[in-house]
Amino acid sequence: MGLSNEKLPKLGFLYLDYVLRFFDHSNFKGWPNKIETVTYHWKDDKDRFIKEVKKKKIDVLIGNIPATAYETFREIARELPHVRFIPSMDTQFSNKSKENVTRFAWKYNLPIPKTYIYYNHKEAYKFLEKCEYPKIVKKSYGPSNYGGYFVHKVDSFEEAKELFADRKYHPMYMQDFVPMEADIRVMLIGHKPVCAFWRRAPEGEWLTNTSQGGSMDYMDVPKNVLDLAVRVSKSAKAEYWACDVAYGKDGVPRILECATAFAAFPYIRDWIAQYIMWDLSEGRFRKPHIPMFNWEELGKIDASLLRTMRHIQFGKYSPSYDGAYFGKKKKNFGGEERYLHELDSEYKIHKVKPRTSEEWPSEIYNYQDKLALKDTKTLKSKSPKKKDVPNPTNDDNFQVTLEELSDFLTSVEDIGKKKVEAIVEYFGGIEEVIEALHKNDAILSKVKGINKKLAKKIDKAWQKLLK
Repeated sequence: MGLSNEKLPKLGFLYLDYVLRFFDHSNFKGWPNKIETVTYHWKDDKDRFIKEVKKKKIDVLIGNIPATAYETFREIARELPHVRFIPSMDTQFSNKSKENVTRFAWKYNLPIPKTYIYYNHKEAYKFLEKCEYPKIVKKSYGPSNYGGYFVHKVDSFEEAKELFADRKYHPMYMQDFVPMEADIRVMLIGHKPVCAFWRRAPEGEWLTNTSQGGSMDYMDVPKNVLDLAVRVSKSAKAEYWACDVAYGKDGVPRILECATAFAAFPYIRDWIAQYIMWDLSEGRFRKPHIPMFNWEELGKIDASLLRTMRHIQFGKYSPSYDGAYFGKKKKNFGGEERYLHELDSEYKIHKVKPRTSEEWPSEIYNYQDKLALKDTKTLKSKSPKKKDVPNPTNDDNFQVTLEELSDFLTSVEDIGKKKVEAIVEYFGGIEEVIEALHKNDAILSKVKGINKKLAKKIDKAWQKLLK
């Protein structure tokens, strides 16, 4: 049956001035009630925006937040605890910056190119002097990548130094260069892949963006790439999602980017809206059926036509005379021949439960503001006291001594000097331990003598220290 008109939640589109709109009313075809619109006008518009949402009695706000407004909307969401944001602010954590994508990947042990993030530029240059090249340098925070123009490959310390002197990127965000066959964009709805395509670099080049001359095709996206994209989407608890996956020459897929903000044909935005209507109506609207590898057939259509196609629907396979041909169609997938219609039961559309707590609170994870270029945070030396924990303070030099690190770790119950020595020895140095503390407790639990329970204690103390 589903919910009646009166019991359906009141929807609102979240718009921002000067920002392209991902959804509009035409995507939500058939929704019986009025869908409100609330537009954020930037500057000091937070209080007015909150009042308008309350006045219109909106239950669900739908829309993406650009990086430059993300922290403001963190505050707005806290002022509107009764409103469900789709996607949630936690799901949109990766939209803000490449650093956030990295921290998300670190937390969930997702494969990414080895990444280095430096807010202290002196330490970064020390690293660049001794590291192996090539390295990939990226602008971490700000507007979208504009087709690869903020991604650079440097082959020497001199090139890296010149690049950073010119671009003044902060933080200094770098990754190991991964030789790859191509990268693959995967779009998902309810954790199910609904579109996927290869992006290949021109001969002799390394950037795969089509705006830089790269080509794209939709055929034979590997199973391990789709499986990774599903895993990432589930980790993000995303109603809709997109991953850019580097398919290495070693056959290993690695996450390059992931977010809820991505370019999508109108019919894909229609599918997302169908999913949201089904999710919010308790079955009044049908769950969209989006067959696996539909993109291989749709991808044969000229892109200019795809940009205008709307409200595409598919029927489920049922064994009948009319559908017999499709029932027998097979595809080599994951090293074996599989019936296409069988894959739909393997890659299902899932409901995403509303979040009831914050996973990525800004007090901890807003490094961009906490470690701003002119206000770098550090752990300042103090006169040593037993069980004394260093406090974050303002300083221009990011230096943590072994004594300070030992003081912090031994302040955690069941951590003694021997365990401190084991941790430092395992990671290879103080800086590496600090990096591990910023990642997640699962990494700490790999140290001999540090079980998962103890690792969680250390992580809890570290997060408390950062507040």
